[in-house]
Amino acid sequence: MNQLVSVTWHDNAVHVLDQRLLPHQEVVNAYTTVAGVADSIRSMQVRGAPAIGCTAAYGMALVAVHTAADSASTVIPALRAAQQVLDASRPTAVNLFWATARMLAHAMDNVHLPIAAFRAAMLTEAQTIFAEDLAMCQAIGRHGEPLIPARGRVLTHCNAGGLATAGYGTALGPIYRAHELGRAVHVYVDETRPYLQGARLTAFELQRGGVPLTLITDNMAAYFMGKGLVDCVIVGADRIAANGDVANKIGTYGLAVLAHAHGIPMYVAAPTSTIDLRIADGSMIPIEERSSDEVTMIQGIRIAPAGVIAAHPAFDVTPARYISGIICEKGVIRAPYGPGLAAMC
Repeated sequence: MNQLVSVTWHDNAVHVLDQRLLPHQEVVNAYTTVAGVADSIRSMQVRGAPAIGCTAAYGMALVAVHTAADSASTVIPALRAAQQVLDASRPTAVNLFWATARMLAHAMDNVHLPIAAFRAAMLTEAQTIFAEDLAMCQAIGRHGEPLIPARGRVLTHCNAGGLATAGYGTALGPIYRAHELGRAVHVYVDETRPYLQGARLTAFELQRGGVPLTLITDNMAAYFMGKGLVDCVIVGADRIAANGDVANKIGTYGLAVLAHAHGIPMYVAAPTSTIDLRIADGSMIPIEERSSDEVTMIQGIRIAPAGVIAAHPAFDVTPARYISGIICEKGVIRAPYGPGLAAMC
């Protein structure tokens, strides 16, 4: 399958595909500083919890690769500072914090190495995180594909495909797998206001992969469910609390309630790095508030009267009771979620 890659490393720089410009332009920006990488995350050039984690890992590697220090121990303060900068870029996706903490821990484990070997070890760890994410997405596809009913009509929200990960995707993983196996599959793609990740990115990915799709506005979901045209819902996640509550793109909670009302299974697909056992339930998940302009304007064109202030919580929390199963790289977790999530981690 011909997929775009959200983040890559070459020439000692982090290269980020600017997803703000898709599907009309494919522009890649190169960064050699932590500040630049953090801005690429904050400004949503790269987005999607796993892809953010991969990008942050490469951002930490930048510090080691470009250091002028002559010993590994003297790089640790710079790595701690980089972790703080990267962690401040977006608050909700836990993969970000998981990746920077893992990179710092790896640095501490290898602080005895000569500086050249230390640089290589840090870059290798970032590349390992990227490779692991791709493998996890493929495993999610294998575990999730059997959950798609025979008619194969799936509704998804936001973008949880290859662009949101190291490749292949979380929510789109089972769909891609079904398509590869020759199964009948058709995806209803929520456009996902206000940032239009569904219309701009998921529709783009599926079309590029040859997967049949229909783009719908967010407020059409109930109509298609009521007509019996949706067999299941699969979404991604930015953070999963210990009890199974899930933070995902704003609008996911509403879809879950609609699916429950229509007797339609609602699945969440995410790697175990998205599970945050430190948070007891969804009420403790920080929700990012983004700019009002992202609601009142679309790609620079104002759609609301000047002076109107819009609310813009970027995520909402879906209670575990509305979720039929959580698909991770190790299998499918069913309610009660607490024991299952703890076992997977």
